[in-house]
Formats: sequence, C-alpha cells, structure tokens
Amino acid sequence: MQIFDTHAHIGLIYDDPIEQLRVIQEAKRANVSRIISICNNLHDFSVVYQTLKSEPSVYHAIGVSPSEVTNPGRDWIHTVEEGLKLPNVVALGEIGLDYFRKFGDKTSQIELFITQLEIAAKADVPVIIHNRDAGQDVLAILAERLPNAGGVLHCYSEDAEYARIALDLNLYFSFAGNLTYRNARNLHETILTLPTDRILVESESPFMVPAEYRGKRNMPAYTPATVKFMAEMLDMETEALAEQLWKNSCACFRLPE
Repeated sequence: MQIFDTHAHIGLIYDDPIEQLRVIQEAKRANVSRIISICNNLHDFSVVYQTLKSEPSVYHAIGVSPSEVTNPGRDWIHTVEEGLKLPNVVALGEIGLDYFRKFGDKTSQIELFITQLEIAAKADVPVIIHNRDAGQDVLAILAERLPNAGGVLHCYSEDAEYARIALDLNLYFSFAGNLTYRNARNLHETILTLPTDRILVESESPFMVPAEYRGKRNMPAYTPATVKFMAEMLDMETEALAEQLWKNSCACFRLPE
C-alpha cells in the first residue's frame, strides 16, 4: 500500500532541516510514499525547497496564501512564475480566501487570489485552494477563472450541497484528519456523496491531527489513519481506497503513477 499526502506544511512541523528529513523518512515507513510540501509564503518556500529539493518523494507547491496578503513579498509575481519552473514544483498554492482571520481586506484577498489564478492558467498548473468562511466567493471566482489544469479544494470544510455544485468544476476534494472527528457531520455526509475518483487525502500537518493521535503534532506519517477511517465510511478495503487515492493524486498533479 502506498499513500500520497497531498498537503503538508513540513516547514511548520520543524524548522530544522535534519528534523524535516526525519519527517520524510518516518512518513515512508508508514507507507506515505509521496508528499506535496506547502508553504504559505515565498521565503518559507525557498528555505524548505532547498532542504528537500533532492528528496524524490517530495513535490512542492509555490504560492502566496491569503495570510500574506498585506506583504506578499518584493516582486512576488516574478518569484512565483520562476518558482513554477523549478524541478518537482507541481502546483500553485495554497491560494484562496480566508475571511475568518480577516487578513487585510476582502478586496485585497480577492485581487491576490485572482492574480495567482491567472499565473496558474498561464503556466498550465493546478491550484491548491484555501477556503475559510469564504465559500461563496471562492466558488464564484473559480467558476469563472479556474485554470484548465484544475485544482483541489484542500482540507474540505463545506457541506454536501456545496460539493455538488463544485463537482461541475475540474476540482478534487481533499480531506484531512478532521474527517475522523465525531462532530464533523458535514464532512461525513459530503464524502458519501462524492465519486471516489474525485477524492484526495492530506495530512495538513502540523494541523488537523487524526482523532487517534489527538494531543500530538500532526505528521504526514499519520495520514494512513485518515485513509483507514475514510475506507470504513465508504465501505471499502483500505488498500483499495489507498490505490484509488494514489491514482487521483497523480492525475490531479500530473505525475506518473
């Protein structure tokens, strides 16, 4: 069995390069064979990429998250465009809208989001979408501006009706450890309505630790717990679901199986 963790903030788990490499090795021992490394800002991307660029099991996304809207970085558009040309950089993200934390203002967040969607369209790469308390605006923007390469709604948090509408777009739906929480009824209902070829799994580490690891800092190595829970919900064998999720992830990020 091999598992693809499509969203891990490795630089937020540890800032020490040796510890980051240890995280990758622990993941491999847990059958997590591929990881997409996510950074919220361009400085962190540069640091983590330099540490992990030679690790064949790790792929990278580059982008400016809504949390950085007030200070995306000097000449950030050029930096993102050039970063997308680097080896093993497979997506633009995470990008999107976050009205919960109220980063900057809505207009600025939307402008940052749209600009990066345009960059992704030009580069022909998928996007990794962050959405917190901004679901309707995110969906409206994606309906008009989602790149042909599509993307993923990461750490899905909306309900089944929202997913039904989003299914009309070239989007995957990624679930994290919060799927395993008893009170996550909206997620439980949603995953039962989705076709299995549109589902991904992620750790969202160091956040959203699966229920059985509550109290610990989340790691990519814990992703199998989410896959196991998901398989039970979908009445599938864990290995069969892991194989399907692997295929979906490779398709989403245009990687060989």
